[in-house]
Amino acid sequence: MPVPTTPSAVSTVVTTLRAAGCVFAEDEAELIFSTATGPAEVAAMVERRVAGLPLEHVLGWAEFGGLRIAVGPGVFVPRRRTEFLVRQAAALAGPGAVVVDLCCGSGALGAALAARLGRAELHAADVEPAAVRYARRNIGGAGQVYEGDLFAPLPGSLRGRVEILLANVPYVPTDDVELLPPEARIHEPRVALDGGLDGLDVLRRVTAEAPRWLAPGGHLLVETSERQAARAEETVARSGLTPCVVRSEELYATVVIATRPGPAGPRGGDTVS
Repeated sequence: MPVPTTPSAVSTVVTTLRAAGCVFAEDEAELIFSTATGPAEVAAMVERRVAGLPLEHVLGWAEFGGLRIAVGPGVFVPRRRTEFLVRQAAALAGPGAVVVDLCCGSGALGAALAARLGRAELHAADVEPAAVRYARRNIGGAGQVYEGDLFAPLPGSLRGRVEILLANVPYVPTDDVELLPPEARIHEPRVALDGGLDGLDVLRRVTAEAPRWLAPGGHLLVETSERQAARAEETVARSGLTPCVVRSEELYATVVIATRPGPAGPRGGDTVS
């Protein structure tokens, strides 16, 4: 239940947050008051935010795809732009689709896609134990969550059956990680950010194995940056998958959709190149 507020209390919090450099102090104050259970928790949350914790870690949740996704210290916060990837996957998925969410983090992508589809066979995996705990909480009874590196923990029975493979792999080049905002650089796991020298190391590993897991006509969807899109497309093509790049100017999002040759299905996309 939201904490009863007074203009004075709200003004104090807004002023404190703004002094700490929070650009959207009014919005953040509203979220804090709507989440806290009492004045003491409001004060504690403001203190953590001023100390530099991501707002989502302070609140204990992030809004993603119309859902409240539980997040906490050491867990990657799902970005709003990644909702574009989920929309593309939903446009491609058939009823009861077999879905795998690799590098699942909090499980936001799998949970949001399962909610959109209503019915799916969902499997998710991440190498970070903290992420797995949150993913199990967020996915709940909608699917299975495994701890391990990429495909390694998945049941072998999924080979050749996966219709939608979500892989929100880290794609920040190693030298650029230090340029990220402190909220990400300090408070999110490096393994969820660092994509190697050119940002494509994990993508290469995923695409090398993806053809063995995808069903004929199945789709791999990965997010990348605009400047990496051409090289990501080449990487996918070398694995024997057919790539297509889709973009959303609204969300500043770029997604590579890679299809295993086989029966064709519908394709989504705002802008296709």
